[in-house]
Amino acid sequence: MPQHRRLLRASKRRRAVLALRSAAVAHTFEELVAMQRAADAAYARARQLRDQYGPPAAHPWSEQQSQTYETAWRAARALDRDAHSAVTAYAQAHGEARQDTETRVRKAAGPPE
Repeated sequence: MPQHRRLLRASKRRRAVLALRSAAVAHTFEELVAMQRAADAAYARARQLRDQYGPPAAHPWSEQQSQTYETAWRAARALDRDAHSAVTAYAQAHGEARQDTETRVRKAAGPPE
């Protein structure tokens, strides 16, 4: 494959990655709050499943229970990671300390359920 075609493909991939990254960044404070609420709700759902199923050591979970819990836990972690990244990007864009922005977001989101 000619060099210019490889560079063109690499450039297209790079633009696609940058577009995905910019789409994931919250542009408003309200979006940050919504992302934090979604992460809190997902963690609450994972805790609810754990409480519903009981301790796995005391009562072994079925394969379906294990998969359901693991899926909920992975979703909660992913949402939390995305919210944290968005808070960091927002703070950098607005010249604020990340911790201050995170504190304001958590306060606005309210206590986790």
